[in-house]
Amino acid sequence: MILLSFDIEEFDMPFEYGKTISFEDQLAISTEGTKKILALLKQHEIKATFYCTANYALNKPEIIQKIVADGHEIASHGYYHSDFKVEHLRQSKEALEQLTGLQVSGYRMARMMPVDEREIFKAGYIYNSSVNPTWLPGRYNNFNKPRTWFFKDQVLQLPSSVTPVVRFPLFWLTFHNLPLKLIQWLCYQTYKKDGYLNLYFHPWEFTNLNQPERFNFPNYVVKNTGDSFVDRISNFIGWAKRKKLKFSTTNYFIKTVINK
Repeated sequence: MILLSFDIEEFDMPFEYGKTISFEDQLAISTEGTKKILALLKQHEIKATFYCTANYALNKPEIIQKIVADGHEIASHGYYHSDFKVEHLRQSKEALEQLTGLQVSGYRMARMMPVDEREIFKAGYIYNSSVNPTWLPGRYNNFNKPRTWFFKDQVLQLPSSVTPVVRFPLFWLTFHNLPLKLIQWLCYQTYKKDGYLNLYFHPWEFTNLNQPERFNFPNYVVKNTGDSFVDRISNFIGWAKRKKLKFSTTNYFIKTVINK
């Protein structure tokens, strides 16, 4: 199965590049992108998983309710996007469950940073998707981690997909910067090897980020954002469906494939 996931957070990325952005604008940009994603998923009649910060969800409950009404999975992306305390693991889960009325089974740490699996288990999560099993300068050095799903401290670990052998990451930046045909080929080879793909994106990618004065993002971040990215992901989904590849929420994949 192909597991599409989207990390919904307060859009605080401009701070990393020396820019300021109001909380209202952070919410507005993430909301604009989420609405585009929901329309895209409905158009293609597929389901996905949305990892949400409690901070975003509590400020935009109508968006969370729309995600649930459309049949998608809600998982936790922490309480805040740029602040982490161990108690946030349980607090974010409880806030999302109270808001949705549904069990929250999964967690993804903001920016794919390390997190103690024992604390994940104690907070009541079934799975954790916080590992990008590759090497990226200044961000990840995870060549020692398994490339595909595994268990650690009683929690299922579901790493982001990377290609076999060289572990080329199949993550959001790849989808912005490589030719789509090459992305499709890399994804298909990985799918054939592993039997699934775990791909993650962010709602703000579906908005126009090519605003240097406002965001100061480098070209590799802003390339193919906004409506161009909507088209890219739509074309990718259409290609995958023509290949007879199935899409699923992460929780459904775990229940029907891993725990069958």
